[in-house]
Amino acid sequence: MSFLDHLEELRWRLLRAAVAVIIFSVVIWIYQREIMENVFLNMVDPHFITFELLCKYLGVCVEKINVDFQSTTLAGQFSYALMMSIMGGVVLAFPYIFYQLWAFIKPGLKGNEKNMAKGIVFYVSLLFFLGILFGYYIVAPLSVQFFGAFQITPEIKTDVTIASYMSTILSTVFYTGLFFLFPIVTFLLVKIGLFTPDFLIKYRKHAIVVILILAAVITPPDVISQVIVTIPIYLLFEVSILVAKRVVKQEKN
Repeated sequence: MSFLDHLEELRWRLLRAAVAVIIFSVVIWIYQREIMENVFLNMVDPHFITFELLCKYLGVCVEKINVDFQSTTLAGQFSYALMMSIMGGVVLAFPYIFYQLWAFIKPGLKGNEKNMAKGIVFYVSLLFFLGILFGYYIVAPLSVQFFGAFQITPEIKTDVTIASYMSTILSTVFYTGLFFLFPIVTFLLVKIGLFTPDFLIKYRKHAIVVILILAAVITPPDVISQVIVTIPIYLLFEVSILVAKRVVKQEKN
């Protein structure tokens, strides 16, 4: 196809992706109250499933956070209902969005490259949703509980704005989902020659340090929370090494 034909195809694929996001966003908007109360605001409750499991199996129990959620601007609640709907639409439509992008790129690949990337839509979507679930059930609630319950002195009352609360949860969950795509990113970087398995193995010790620092940044400062977050991130790094080895092996064959 000509350059303009490629642009036209890309335009239609992006339009289809946008329509999918809008459809999911509208559904979320319709049920915004139920979603806000049962998906987001319940993270301050000790009966949230993550806290119940931690209390039952690890003996780490939390108490209900006494916070007053506030909206300090006239359009505050509307703005975050809209943001919640759009980001939720993007998350739910992610497999279709990636499929449209992949369908645009795929015709330009060679036969062996297509075989190497077989099932990539499924694996990318699977890793992304695993990251979303990990962010929602592990990283976000631990962060909310720690920062919400922390007090310098009882004389200071915690009045949390809905903007601060929602931005913390939405950004944490979404970026964790993207972080879980690291094996796919490694696959692409190895394909274009920027990474090699030997490079990843050589700097494995450095990677462990970086992962520990990352876990310390995104979790409360207690050992249990950091270990819970560190283990899956490190496993992703090891998976990335295996992916890199497989790519190099198949290229040699």
